[in-house]
Amino acid sequence: MDKMLEILKGIRPDVDFQNEKSLIDGNVLDSFDIIAIVGEFDDAFGIDIDVADLEPDNFNTIEAMWELIQSLQ
Repeated sequence: MDKMLEILKGIRPDVDFQNEKSLIDGNVLDSFDIIAIVGEFDDAFGIDIDVADLEPDNFNTIEAMWELIQSLQ
């Protein structure tokens, strides 16, 4: 999870990912952020996040993102 947090902070250093629980619902992340995150996650973790995985629930918290990464590895 440390690697994931490092990626997220590299994309949006202004966001407190560890404490924010509404990254999508609260409009903290926008579509450009998600595109960047998906690309970085794909490269860093050797996964392939496809369109079906781009559900808001998968990106609303770091825990949800981590679960997505784990399920695709």
